[in-house]
Amino acid sequence: MNAHARILEWPVEAAEDLTQALWDAATLARVMKGEASGDFTVSGVEIDSRDVQPGDLFFALKGEAMDGHRFVEGAFAKGAAAVVVDRPVDGPHILVENTTEALERLGAASRARARGPIIGVTGSVGKTGVKEAIFEALERASRGDAHRSVKSYNNHVGVPLSLARMPARARFGIFEMGMNHAGEIAALTRQVRPNVAVITTIAPAHIEMLGSMEAIADAKAEIFQGLEPGGVAVIPADSPYFHRLKEAAEALGFDVVSFGKAADAGVRLLDTVPAIGGGSLVTVDMRDRRVCYTVAAPGEHHVINSLAVMAAVRAVKGDLGAAGVALAEMGGLPGRGARLQVDVPGGEPDVEGRRRALLIDESYNANPASMRATLEQLGRTPATRRIAVLGSMKELGAHGPAFHAELAAPLAAAKVDYAVLVGDEMSALAAILGDVLANATESPESGKTGSVPLGKRVPFAHCLTVREAVDALRAFGLEQGDVILVKGSNSVGLASLVTDLGKQEG
Repeated sequence: MNAHARILEWPVEAAEDLTQALWDAATLARVMKGEASGDFTVSGVEIDSRDVQPGDLFFALKGEAMDGHRFVEGAFAKGAAAVVVDRPVDGPHILVENTTEALERLGAASRARARGPIIGVTGSVGKTGVKEAIFEALERASRGDAHRSVKSYNNHVGVPLSLARMPARARFGIFEMGMNHAGEIAALTRQVRPNVAVITTIAPAHIEMLGSMEAIADAKAEIFQGLEPGGVAVIPADSPYFHRLKEAAEALGFDVVSFGKAADAGVRLLDTVPAIGGGSLVTVDMRDRRVCYTVAAPGEHHVINSLAVMAAVRAVKGDLGAAGVALAEMGGLPGRGARLQVDVPGGEPDVEGRRRALLIDESYNANPASMRATLEQLGRTPATRRIAVLGSMKELGAHGPAFHAELAAPLAAAKVDYAVLVGDEMSALAAILGDVLANATESPESGKTGSVPLGKRVPFAHCLTVREAVDALRAFGLEQGDVILVKGSNSVGLASLVTDLGKQEG
């Protein structure tokens, strides 16, 4: 019998016949209740004229201090196909009464035409990383037909913008939602209308505005208010506020999938061991199956976040294998755990004749929970010396001094050799580190004494500006084999310190 090879055709889906244009003039005018100047199509949507790419639709938004109409000419100069304005301009445009409302309408129209499940992600810590990991998993499985919000576009402008950018052909959409006041996520989730809503964790971020941890949990739980019928809530089983979140979801009639170490978690961590080359090898019980995969980013917090990723991917009937591959290949994001080798002046050269240190970039955000988790991972990272550059944690209000002081114990536990504290709010921690008689930290919030002794004093410098911090590092003298953690709230500006060190990237 003769055997003949048979060439299989690549499957073609109906969505592949859809136009490559993102929007056309007629549709834009209709959904935004505006008037088109003529026929045109656009391939992208932008609100910052500096980021306009050829073919984009530029929205001339009005802010408190800036009017986007001033940048219409600049947008056209960079190749914008059309603009959305509230007054006639030369060039292709959609004339509307209010450009901000027009953006919201366009976002709503994009959500209405979506042909696949939508995932919404929020949480006090880790929401951007989880959003990116879910996207990477679904992007692999859908042959490039997944869409997500980029950067941290998670507010009242970023969410409708991210929705408006979603192609009609997208099979999955993943959108991040943030807040610092009650009611903000409720408004965002009604725009996103997710089929799956993920809450990563509850931590004292924005407690200055919300007043209590319970209020923070309730504000995050607002994401369930926009869930579509039959939707699924994915929540952290190990959180002290698990039952509060669960009750909020079930009160609205939604199924709940929990993730974590708890014995009854729907996606339960069974085991984790260090992986070759860094990261963790993870074994997870999903009730009807067990899954083993690698998480490239080091740290237990990344392992727990991976459980949320697996839960969300499964909830939309995604490919768990693709999710495992994505987690194995996905390192830290800039400002959120990226690791860089940088050249340094001191120490003995390595086998290649270079002097290099490991820079861990966590400069984008910080709150008490993420600070502790990152310091714990710093302590587990092999190093000749460990240096921690810690910026102020913002929006903690009256709780701020206590939360900053409580970082003394995890600093000591991480065996930090030198700390650079940046910002006024770090005064409380500086006072603790400067007290050679301190043997333990006490939590004014919990009334409990910390279990990690401070031991010997941790050498430190307290700087009010990032420039002073750069000078303090230079005076200390970075050497081959050092590990440098940089973490703080974005407004502190430690990204510029990372940039300064990164100029020596090896």
